[in-house]
Amino acid sequence: MRALLATSIGVTCATALTLPLAAPAPAATASAPVAHASAAVPVEPAGSTQSLPLRPLGGAVPRATGRPSESMTPAAAQGLLRRDSRRFSLVGVVWDDADTELHGTVQVRTRATDTTRWSGWQALETHNTDHAADAGSPERLSGRVRGSTAPLWVGDSDGVEVRVRSENAGPRSGAADTAPLPAGLRVELVDPGDDPELPAAGTPSTATPATATPSAGVATPATAPKPGALPDAAGLSTAAAESSAVNADLAPLGAAEITALSKAESEEQAVVGAGAKPFVGPRPRIVTRKGWGADESLRERAFAYTSTVKAAFIHHSATGNNYTCSQAPSVLRSIYRYHVKSSGWRDIGYNFAVDKCGNIYEGRAGGVTKAVLGAHTLGFNTNSMGIAVLGTYSSKNPPAAAVTAIAKLTAWKLGLFGRNPKGKVTLVSGGSGKYKKGAKARLNVISGHRDGFATECPGSRLYKKLGTARTSSAELQGR
Repeated sequence: MRALLATSIGVTCATALTLPLAAPAPAATASAPVAHASAAVPVEPAGSTQSLPLRPLGGAVPRATGRPSESMTPAAAQGLLRRDSRRFSLVGVVWDDADTELHGTVQVRTRATDTTRWSGWQALETHNTDHAADAGSPERLSGRVRGSTAPLWVGDSDGVEVRVRSENAGPRSGAADTAPLPAGLRVELVDPGDDPELPAAGTPSTATPATATPSAGVATPATAPKPGALPDAAGLSTAAAESSAVNADLAPLGAAEITALSKAESEEQAVVGAGAKPFVGPRPRIVTRKGWGADESLRERAFAYTSTVKAAFIHHSATGNNYTCSQAPSVLRSIYRYHVKSSGWRDIGYNFAVDKCGNIYEGRAGGVTKAVLGAHTLGFNTNSMGIAVLGTYSSKNPPAAAVTAIAKLTAWKLGLFGRNPKGKVTLVSGGSGKYKKGAKARLNVISGHRDGFATECPGSRLYKKLGTARTSSAELQGR
C-alpha cells in the first residue's frame, strides 16, 4: 500500500474554487461536503496524469490557523478547493513559462484512497528551475518545457486541495509589494500505475546481447540504435528494446537488473590508456528502466550524449521521505512521468537514482556506462552525471545505505572515465545563475547540486555526507 504523508505545516491562505472531475460546475463553499465517488475508479496500469487549472483567490481568504481572514488580491493567491479526483500518488504544480520563477509558497493536502482522512498541509519546493536542461539546448528550446515545483510523493490518494500564495502577499500589501504569480498555474496529479510484471529470478533470456564497442575510454554498447531499428524482442516494444539494447553488453535484452561485478571484473572491462592503472570500483547492482517499469513511449526516442563524465552532482528528489523501499519504483515512475508529461522534458532528468535502502536505479535512457546528457543541474549538465537520492534531506539525515550507494555508484562510473572521487575538476558553465555562461568553475568531482547553482538541494543533511561519500568512493577505486 502506498504511504500517505501527514505532515502539518503553518498556513496563511486558503482556496476558493471547486472543479468537478469531468465538466465545469458552480463553485462550492469551503464548508460544502465532499462526495466520495472515486473509489470505483481503478488504477490505470500504465499510469496517468490529471492536470487541473488553479484559479485566482479574491476577497476574504480564511486562515487555517483560525486567526482573522486576510483580504487577498486575485494576483496574490491561487488555488483549488478540496475535491475528489482519480487516484494518484504524486502531486506538483506547473506553469507556462520555464524561465519564470514562482516567488511564493505552494501547499497541498491530500486524502488517502478509500478513507475520509486528509493530510495536513504540506509544502512543495518551489525553486525547481535549477533542475532543468541547459539554456539554449534542444531540450530547453523544444517549446514543451514548463516551469514547475518539485513533485511531492503523497501515497495512494483520491482527493486534493491546493493553495499558492505570492511572496509578500498579505492584507497590508499593495500590488507593488506583491510578486506576481506565474501564468498558467496547474496542479498535476500523477498515478504511477502498477509495478511491472517481471520474469522470475533466474529465468534465462532468449535475447542475444549486442556487440560491445569501446568508446570514449569506456567499454560501452555499439552506437545507440536508431528508432525502428530493432524488432520486438524479449516481449519488448521497439522503444523498450532500444532502451535495453544500450546496456546489452552488461545484461540480456529486457533484463530487470544489471548484476554486480567484483573490482577485478570491473577493471577488466574498463578501457584505459596504455600502462595506466584502471582505478575502477566494483560495479554495483543497478535496477534497469525495465526493472522499475519505465514507460518508454513517454520519452523522446533518440538518446543524447556528451563527450565524457567529469563530475557527479548529488541531489535529493525533494519528494518526501514517507515511502517504503518497495514503493521506490513507483516513486521513480511518478517522477519520470512528471518530468516528461508535466514539465515537458525529453526524459527523466537524473542519470541515476538511489533509494533509502541503497538500491541504485538507471535514470535517463542511453546506457549506464555512457556519458548520457541529463537535465539535473542547470548550467552543468554537459560532461557530468546527476544522482538523485529519493527523499528530502534538509532536516533529516540520509540513511547510511543511501550514502554508501552513492560511493559505490561513483566509484564505478567515475572510474570508467578516469576520475578521482576526491579530486577537483574544472567545468564551463552554460549559465546557472551562480556562474555566468562561459565561466570556469572549479568544483569537486563529487559535488552537491548547490555547488553549481544557488539552491538548497541536495538538502543540508545530505550535503554534509558528501565528504564521507568521496572518501569511500576513492577507497573502492583502490586509491
